[in-house]
Amino acid sequence: MSLIEQITAWYSAHMNYASITALMTVESSFIPFPSEVVIPPAVYVASEPASSLCATGNYPVDVLLIVLFGTIGAILGAVINYGLSVWLGRPIIYRFADSKLGHLCLLSSEKIEQAEAYFREKGNMSTFIGRFIPGIRQLISIPAGLSRMHFGAFLWWTFLGAFSWNCVLALLGYVAHGQMDLINKYSHELSVAILVLLAAVILFYSLRWLIRRQRR
Repeated sequence: MSLIEQITAWYSAHMNYASITALMTVESSFIPFPSEVVIPPAVYVASEPASSLCATGNYPVDVLLIVLFGTIGAILGAVINYGLSVWLGRPIIYRFADSKLGHLCLLSSEKIEQAEAYFREKGNMSTFIGRFIPGIRQLISIPAGLSRMHFGAFLWWTFLGAFSWNCVLALLGYVAHGQMDLINKYSHELSVAILVLLAAVILFYSLRWLIRRQRR
């Protein structure tokens, strides 16, 4: 049994708001852990009739609170990455990424460079959009810290991104009835669809603003 399978088994027996927050903190930090095994199973259990819940009362029963505490955990993990990046600086971050411990965390200097390039391309909004992109989701807080992004703006965009992504996971958990194969299959497709929708909305309002400006 792999480490993730062991954690998933423990989580199934200790599913509550504290464990949701803790695991989402881990997921949002530099430690590799999939958010797909945290939010969707909790939402599936919460959507079940009360009579089917665990007799110990460990299971959360409110979908909105699951999303809320999951978002709090994601913000805490992102702040850890941001703070470490500000404190340690670029040379040490890159050295750690190429160390044995960094490789155990599935890090590399190439991945950090990719996240930095994405941050430079998208700017502050990358901390929001990056939450929907596998491989960028956990790392986008690092270039934000390295570039000394305004902390208030960092928290705001991270909150929006984490909350939106957790809503996606909650929807998948409810629709897929906790089946991890379906959740893993459609989580990427749904996140891409949401990004396309957001891009269309931004484009629409940008064009409307330009048209109004030209008329003036």
